[in-house]
Amino acid sequence: MEFTVSINAISQVTHNVKCLRFDKPENYHFVPGHAADVSINKPEWVEQKRPFTFTALADKPYLEFTIKCYTDHDGVTNQIGQLKVGDQLVISDSWGAIEYKGEGCFIAGGAGITPFIAILRQLHQEGKAKGNKLFFSNKTEADIIYKEELTEILGEDAVFLLSSQASTRYENARINEAFINANIEDFNQPFYICGPDLMIEEIAAILVNKGANPEMVVFEK
Repeated sequence: MEFTVSINAISQVTHNVKCLRFDKPENYHFVPGHAADVSINKPEWVEQKRPFTFTALADKPYLEFTIKCYTDHDGVTNQIGQLKVGDQLVISDSWGAIEYKGEGCFIAGGAGITPFIAILRQLHQEGKAKGNKLFFSNKTEADIIYKEELTEILGEDAVFLLSSQASTRYENARINEAFINANIEDFNQPFYICGPDLMIEEIAAILVNKGANPEMVVFEK
């Protein structure tokens, strides 16, 4: 089923990430971590559907997407970056494989943090965020989405990594086998992974090889 919704708020999250908020359709439900297929309600774009993850709390009367807008070509996210309050989106019913399965380790690359935002906000609201760990890799510090909020939720268990910028605040590192060996001791816990496809494949394989239960390595398949 599809729903046409009007954008009622737009905020700038980082230099190239925007948050779009709109009223929740009646009886619409999603599980934190889930996504919807989204298109812009304009004749030339309405058939161009892309998956985006909900980032608001599930019990709010509104929905929101936090979207990285790529301006190097005239694609859907570039067009989304130009939308204004009052413009419309078409969204599908929610779907997804990413759901919270208990205290564990979240591993995100860039815009791959978005499925985890609603999960961590929900845990924070319930007072259950403690015990989870986040490794969040970005190219530069300016690319870190919701850095302050993630730090508020997880404290020192929100670990930010930079791959393309030297920093005195954050480690310059990539999340690879060497990093996992140095930073993760317990593989008998849930792991949540989201980022570029190759990153997901590589990290999931490393974790399973280290003894993680494949059913507890959670990512969008």
